[in-house]
Amino acid sequence: MEVIWFVVFAVLLAGYFALEGFDLGVGLLLPVLGRTGAGRDRMVAAVAPYVLANEVWLVAVAGTLFGVYPLLEGEVLFGLYPVVVAMLLSWVLRDAGLWFRRRIDGSRWRGFWDAMIAFGSLGLSFGWGMALYAAATGFASSPVHPLGLMLGVVVTLLFALHGWTFLAWRAPGEFGAARSGRALLLSGVVAALPAAGVLAGAMPYLLEHSAPAATLNVLSVMVLPVAPIMVGAQLWVWRTFRPGKDAFRLPSFF
Repeated sequence: MEVIWFVVFAVLLAGYFALEGFDLGVGLLLPVLGRTGAGRDRMVAAVAPYVLANEVWLVAVAGTLFGVYPLLEGEVLFGLYPVVVAMLLSWVLRDAGLWFRRRIDGSRWRGFWDAMIAFGSLGLSFGWGMALYAAATGFASSPVHPLGLMLGVVVTLLFALHGWTFLAWRAPGEFGAARSGRALLLSGVVAALPAAGVLAGAMPYLLEHSAPAATLNVLSVMVLPVAPIMVGAQLWVWRTFRPGKDAFRLPSFF
């Protein structure tokens, strides 16, 4: 049962990097590719249908982490406290920007919230790199380490590449390139590599710190039956909003 839940946790974390990675990547590229207000509107509209569905994966990752590996909760929250707080603030700013940017007309209003989207995306991307480094060292080293900062840069660049590939798939030619679904799948795999690498190295440690078998059995009964619904909803989103399906329609909650 410990191995099964490790696989579930690994799939959720890698899936989050592969899916939320292009959301954050588009946010990172907002000041680069969105030279005009209309261009930024199109970028946000292209990614909008996927944002909330992708964030569900982070909720699932957190729930699985603290449910399956309860002994790690203190280590994660204590060892990564400044990084976790910064990432939560970045998350709030990014989502606030997506919700508020079109609530009031005016270039200054939209420009401010567009900057918050980019800043929040940068904070989340960079923070994930630092958190992965700390996890790889068993939370024995500070995430503010040259290698941690370097991994933050790597994750940020991978997410930006993934976001650019997503835009080229979702709206071919609109932002200077066109990419196939296979290219998007490949960039998603590349974006998930840092998380997959850390998990592969941490597998023995995680298996030793799993919750008791009775707890895992209860979690299996409660959680695993819901997994097909989550996967089905994700597939529905991708099928409904594939290229050519209202790529630039602005959703009402933006």
